Amino acid sequence: MQTSDFYYDLPEELIAQHPAEPRSSSRLMAVGRETGDLQHLHFYDLGKLVRPGDLLVMNDSRVLPARLYGEKETTGSFVEFLLLKQTGEKQWEIICRPGKKCKPGAKFRFGGGRLSAEILEVKDDGNRIAKFECDGSFYTALEEVGQMPLPPYITEKLEDKERYQTVYSRELGSAAAPTAGLHFTKEMLADLQNQGVNLAYVTLHVGLGTFRPVKEQDILKHHMHSEHFMLPQETADLIRQTKQNGGRVISVGTTTCRTLESAARRCPGGLTACEGDTDIFIYPGYEFQVIDGLITNFHLPESTLIMLVSAFLGYDRTMNAYKTAVEQKYRFFSFGDAMLIL
Repeated sequence: MQTSDFYYDLPEELIAQHPAEPRSSSRLMAVGRETGDLQHLHFYDLGKLVRPGDLLVMNDSRVLPARLYGEKETTGSFVEFLLLKQTGEKQWEIICRPGKKCKPGAKFRFGGGRLSAEILEVKDDGNRIAKFECDGSFYTALEEVGQMPLPPYITEKLEDKERYQTVYSRELGSAAAPTAGLHFTKEMLADLQNQGVNLAYVTLHVGLGTFRPVKEQDILKHHMHSEHFMLPQETADLIRQTKQNGGRVISVGTTTCRTLESAARRCPGGLTACEGDTDIFIYPGYEFQVIDGLITNFHLPESTLIMLVSAFLGYDRTMNAYKTAVEQKYRFFSFGDAMLIL
């Protein structure tokens, strides 16, 4: 298939600039996986669509306030860092701009010196390796001086950092939110459990590669970014029990989906606890091994995420659902509305 096959026309005004209030008031398009039938609901109606014995699997990764604004020590000139991936003790792979200021040996300070950094290396792709210094905990300092790394299509300022976190986030490490989970409230999760729906967690630290455009026209030539994941034994056991009892495993988000399908590849004899890096690329023709349902937001045209959805729902049904979402003025992308495929 060609990248252009996954294009759709999206009016700019449908790109959500702020999260819904309350979280669960987002709209929800429910799509029949086999039929393509559509229902237009709200996210708080999810309990009407799932059954006792179903399992919701969620990504509990927590977003780092990974955007840093600071100055070069020698000149005081402005610099911006974006943390991508930890590579050592207080050592990170970063994107920085302007890049010409960020040569090996250059030193920078953030938050009036609360956090400082030195560039150690320039990688082949232009990213840098930086070593940070601070008094006390690095993550405490980062919370104090860092900003949320909102996607480039969100131009409005986010007043409350927690609105770019899921209510169940706990494992620090993501450069972007696993946004399908942003619609849940703690009360809603408790209600689902009370009606017999089970909850389980995985961790995948979302990288900024999730926003990178597919530049190859032939999708098979696209190289996926790598992200770190962890599947706990408790979750593996719950998935097995759910399948044995006739329940459905519903992935909350494409990151959870990629985690579960990556783990299945590593554990051909049945899911067990595992951890590692994955660059799995899921596109039409892929045979899913774990998930029976998917909750996801509406994704960018020509992105790997809409390709994943097309693999699960079918290409024609996916493009029809997106066409309908535009016509019905759903809100798109990270702070937008949700889709449930069952």
